[in-house]
Amino acid sequence: MPYPEIMIQGMRQELSRLGIEETKSSEDVEKAVTGTEGTLMVVVNSVCGCAAGGVRPGIAMALANSDAKPDRAITVFAGADIDATETARDHFLPYPPSSPAIAFLKDGKLLKMYERKDLEGRPPEMIARELINTFGEVCTKQEAANN
Repeated sequence: MPYPEIMIQGMRQELSRLGIEETKSSEDVEKAVTGTEGTLMVVVNSVCGCAAGGVRPGIAMALANSDAKPDRAITVFAGADIDATETARDHFLPYPPSSPAIAFLKDGKLLKMYERKDLEGRPPEMIARELINTFGEVCTKQEAANN
């Protein structure tokens, strides 16, 4: 049974306010994976404390403090967007299901994966540094006007 929307609405908004697109269906995820030119960041959002205390704030810090950014970013909510989350996780193989998680894909190919074990217990500043490094490795530098 999915989480009640009223319970997770604020958690969803933390990422959507950053310009990360919500994908609530398998079709939305597939369109993003197959239709994105460049790097796609996929965030598996979660109700857990590590998502609230580290992952979502870390993503916000990284996006605000990096010249290189993903060309597109989407999110699915584990425990709510059941089919969308399953479809996203299909693209993360051979990694097992994990939430929260952050994946980077290009042309449907997994480039980099952060599982829960890579994120849990880490402060947002540490997660932001890791993401900024990954942005520099796998993403293109954005024009100043796009920031």
